[in-house]
This record gives sequence, C-alpha cells and structure tokens, in this order.
Amino acid sequence: MKRFLFWLVGVAGLVLAQCAWSAEKPVLLVFGDSLSAGYGLPAAQAWPVHLGKILDGQGKNIQVINASVSGETTAGGLTRFPQALKQHKPGWVVIELGPNDGLRGLPLDKAKANLVAMVKQARAAGAKVHLIGMQLPPNFGPDYTKRFAGMYGEIAKEQKTGLTPFLLAPAINHADWFQADQLHPTAQAQPAIAAMVAKDLAPLL
Repeated sequence: MKRFLFWLVGVAGLVLAQCAWSAEKPVLLVFGDSLSAGYGLPAAQAWPVHLGKILDGQGKNIQVINASVSGETTAGGLTRFPQALKQHKPGWVVIELGPNDGLRGLPLDKAKANLVAMVKQARAAGAKVHLIGMQLPPNFGPDYTKRFAGMYGEIAKEQKTGLTPFLLAPAINHADWFQADQLHPTAQAQPAIAAMVAKDLAPLL
C-alpha cells in the first residue's frame, strides 16, 4: 500500500511538473491575414501550424499561436494588436499584414505607419519581431506594386526586424498550389511556406 502511495505521489508530481512546463512554454505569435489564417483550409493545415511542428522537430521549446484573421488590414490589425500582446505575452511576433491594404489600393504611407506602430508595440512588450512581406499582381501598376513590395524591406531595415520578403515565394511557380481564386495557397503549399519562414526566423530564435 505504501509503495502504491509513493508511486501515486510521484506520478502526480510528474504531471504537475509537465503542466507547469507547458504553461511556461514561450510563445511565438503569428499575427496576419487570410494568408496566415489558412483561408479555405482546415485550421490545422495553415502554415503556422506546420511552423510549430518544424520548431518541435528542432527541439525548440516554443508554442506557436496563430492569431491571424481573414480580411485583416494593417489598420484593423493595429486596433486588435495590443489585446493580442496582452493575452498571449509572446516572446516573438511574426507580423504578416498589408496584402489587403494593397488589394484595396489604400495609401502605402498609412500601411507602413501601421506596421511600424505594431513593431514598436511588440518591442515594448518585450518581443522580438519578424516581418513577412508580400507582392501584388501587376495590374495595380508598376509604381504602386514596386513601392508595396519594397515597403517591408524598408521597415525591416529601419526597425531592425527579421524579414521574409515574400510569403508566397515557395508557391509562386506552382500554379496547382493555389486555390481557385489564384490568391490563397492550397494545403500542399503550406509546409513549404512554413519551412521558408522557419529558416528566416532562425536568427531570432
């Protein structure tokens, strides 16, 4: 009976220790739009989920939380960002926003200001920041598309953040890796996107 009680106490202690370890697991927050939310896919197939698996496979004790919302603009993201920081207390923040600003032809100086504000808020909360850029279809005109794509590099250089220049780079040459709208990647593309982001994130981790 005594042996059983000692065993039971030992098991309970181990479970409590594991729970405490899980609760203290540092957070990497992915904060983006439909491209990161996994639009048109089950949530478990979005690239941030694959990123978490990659980090687990590398032995990194990091919990990836995907707080992305389809249709989000930089203005909308800036509005909900403080609450996300307060709720999740991330050690790292990956910001993937701006495509919806671009597709709506919104002023790029405002989009840039919103992204910079989020970078500064994340830093103030103690998080390291990685920025993910995008490119627009050519029908938006050469000047606007060039300034849009260059915006992310400018912010990364000015604010000294990590940078992935183009989220869809692994998929862009695979027509079958896009859904019918030709904008959102399929489930097949997600692991490749996650692998690229994981590689770019490595210096911050």
